[in-house]
Amino acid sequence: MRASWMLALLLTLAACQRSGQKVIAVIPKATSHLFWVAVENGARAAAAEAKVEMLWNGPPSETDYARQIQILDSMIARRVDGIVVAATERKALVAPIERAMAAGIPVTVFDSGIDGDNYTSFVATNNYEGGAIAARELGQLTGGEGKAALLMNAPGSTSTMDRERGFEETLAKEFPKLTIVARQYGQSDRGKARAAAENMLTAHPDLKGMFCSSEPSAVGAALAVKARQLSGKLALVTFDSSADLVEDLKGGTISAMVVQDPFRMGHDAVQSIVDKLAGKAVAKRVDLSAKLVRRDDLAKPDVIRLLTPEKK
Repeated sequence: MRASWMLALLLTLAACQRSGQKVIAVIPKATSHLFWVAVENGARAAAAEAKVEMLWNGPPSETDYARQIQILDSMIARRVDGIVVAATERKALVAPIERAMAAGIPVTVFDSGIDGDNYTSFVATNNYEGGAIAARELGQLTGGEGKAALLMNAPGSTSTMDRERGFEETLAKEFPKLTIVARQYGQSDRGKARAAAENMLTAHPDLKGMFCSSEPSAVGAALAVKARQLSGKLALVTFDSSADLVEDLKGGTISAMVVQDPFRMGHDAVQSIVDKLAGKAVAKRVDLSAKLVRRDDLAKPDVIRLLTPEKK
């Protein structure tokens, strides 16, 4: 098996060398969630426009940073022309990204950042702002008073940590009477997120609202809310979307969603490397805005585009 894999790698490298086509590796946090499918579609669109080859490879889980580092190091060894990576862990990915930069391979970090600035560009949603949007919506839904819970994603994930920080700081500043009484991690896993939501609902039966900072956390929380027949009774604000979450928004289990544009994120991240390779100036940081979506917004064309990016 290993011999056949090595042969395929050598053939790929030889083909790229013959064609002279630039090769850009895109390494997401994971490959299973709809969000990453949309990112891949955007990245492939940019690669097709620029007539470069794109290599897509990521770990199976958003918590498997060791596997992501292995993939990144393998791309450095292959001498790809550029790398685009969403860091699974803000500290662990610093060294491998620095290795790539030292090897003369430009790196754009996207979606989730690192503890450092040795990269070509950073393309991401303004996640702090997204968390603040969620806090203001939950504050309005609850009347700004009572108890709230925070279902977090996973330790070390900069994007979701920024959302959580934006949510907590905005809630404390603008809605001081709405108190966060429970915080748990869903570990980027729907089953674990459901268990965490169940735990918080059991410990605090008088919760008025909950914020979930990622798609897996949102799915798990929605399942827990429905199981306890709390749909429409508990204000549930989520981040990111999926077909199931859209149905829960329609049905009233979810009160509102804060939505990113993963297609554009993938597209712009790859485009930044294309521009760098062409000798063009590249912005060090590109902030993309998040959008609040309520049930009444679901028929709007711009919202449909955001919620179905896999169809582009």
